[in-house]
Amino acid sequence: MVNLITNQFFIGFCINFILIYIFCKTPLMTKGGWISAGILGTLLWGCLSWQGWMSVVIYLLFGSLVTKIGFKFKKEQGIAEKRGGRRGPENVWGSAATGLFLAMMTKFNADNILLFRIGFAASFTAKLADTFGSEIGKRFGKDTYLITSLKKVERGTEGGVSLEGTLASILGSIFMAFVMLCLSIISTKSHFIVVAVSGFLATLSESIIGAKFQNKYKLSNELVNAIQTSIASIFAIFSIILYSYFLN
Repeated sequence: MVNLITNQFFIGFCINFILIYIFCKTPLMTKGGWISAGILGTLLWGCLSWQGWMSVVIYLLFGSLVTKIGFKFKKEQGIAEKRGGRRGPENVWGSAATGLFLAMMTKFNADNILLFRIGFAASFTAKLADTFGSEIGKRFGKDTYLITSLKKVERGTEGGVSLEGTLASILGSIFMAFVMLCLSIISTKSHFIVVAVSGFLATLSESIIGAKFQNKYKLSNELVNAIQTSIASIFAIFSIILYSYFLN
């Protein structure tokens, strides 16, 4: 068993090293971002095999692509992601720390693997839902409202939501939950529903945190991302526990 686990981490390291060597010149990440992605990818492959690794690759790919939508417009408005949308190490770990922790827990607590996998799925579902909502909303949202008061605000305001962005968040949540289902990170329709709903609700909670606390307490976007993904995971795990309790 130890040799099998060691082999999985070694395979993950080799695959990530080769792919990053090939693609490191593409404008998806900074140098530090690529290094962080390599570490993340190696650990994910070792903990959740290729399925866990692939789910996060899909998240990173679609998150980066949606960031590029209307980038020129967002840059002119002063609301575009910094560095041309390239992810740095702080972006990688802010988005993935919760998911990585849960992935690693599958190796230390065999009795709760299902719950950890559901939490893992929910964390990345929430983050892609947030990215879809934020980037689509900033580009195509006609009217933006502060989620806590429904007062009309400028595009890009922390805690601001739009109809277009909200619909994009729902789409992102459903899409990422479906990816997790297809890759067998989660395995049933009930898991799919819980993960998708948890991801979307966590995105709404992130907007509330942005509106009420982010500027007041000078919270970084990366910290807010970590809080959001943690909320999604906790909500999904407890939902499954309650569902199982009442089912039995």
